Amino acid sequence: VISTARTCNCILIVLDAIKPITHKRLIEKELEGFGIRLNKEPPNLTFRKKDKGGINFTSTVANTHLDLETVKAICGEYRIHNADVTLRFDATADDLIDVIEGSRVYIPCIYVVNKIDQITLEELEILDKLPHYCPVSAHLEWNLDGLLEKIWEYLNLTRIYTKPKGMNPDYEDPVILSSKTRTVEDFCNRIHKDMLKQFKYALVWGSSAKHKPQRVGKEHELEDEDVVQIIKKV
Repeated sequence: VISTARTCNCILIVLDAIKPITHKRLIEKELEGFGIRLNKEPPNLTFRKKDKGGINFTSTVANTHLDLETVKAICGEYRIHNADVTLRFDATADDLIDVIEGSRVYIPCIYVVNKIDQITLEELEILDKLPHYCPVSAHLEWNLDGLLEKIWEYLNLTRIYTKPKGMNPDYEDPVILSSKTRTVEDFCNRIHKDMLKQFKYALVWGSSAKHKPQRVGKEHELEDEDVVQIIKKV
C-alpha cells in the first residue's frame, strides 16, 4: 500500500468524525516514515556534492534553524565532506536531510472526514476551517460533489477540448493535461505522438487566448477549458 501511495498524484485520508483526531497523526507519521511528504513543496534549497573545497554554506534569506556548523554536522552523518549548500528559504534540518537523501515525494492530500451527520453543527464549523479537510457523509451522500471538486483542485489538472475543423467543440471527452505540462505541444503528444510532424499552427479559444480564436505555436501555454483546433501542414 505504501509503495502505491508514493506513486499517487493525490492521497485521500478518510477519517471518522466521531473518533479521535489522533488517528490522523498516526497515518501521517506512517507515511512520513516512508518518505511521503503531505501538502508540502520540495525544499527550495540546492545541495551539490563536489570533489574538494569542504562544505560551502550560503543563504539568500535570514536563517533561524541552520548555520554552517549544523550543516557540516548533518553532512558528516552522511559522510559528505565536500558540498555546496544554498538556501533560498528558512530551511530546517529535516528539509536539508530530505534533499540529501533525495528519496522524498511530495504529494497533495485531502482529509475526508466522514459521518458528519453524527456531529453537531458547531463541530462541523470547526472542521470546515481546518486546512485540507473535506467533510462528507457517505451514508446520506452529503457534500460528495464538494469532494469531487476538491480532488480536481488538488490534482491540479487542465481540461482541453478538441475542435475538429468545421465542427463544434467536443465537450464530452476533454484531453487531460498536468498543469505543469500544458503547452500545445503537450496537447498534441497526448493525442498522438506523430501529430507534431504534421503540425502547422493551432487555433485557441479560451482564457489563454488574447483574442478568439488566437493563432498560436506549439509553445503556447493552455488554460483550463480552452478549446484547441490543430491546423496541419498541407
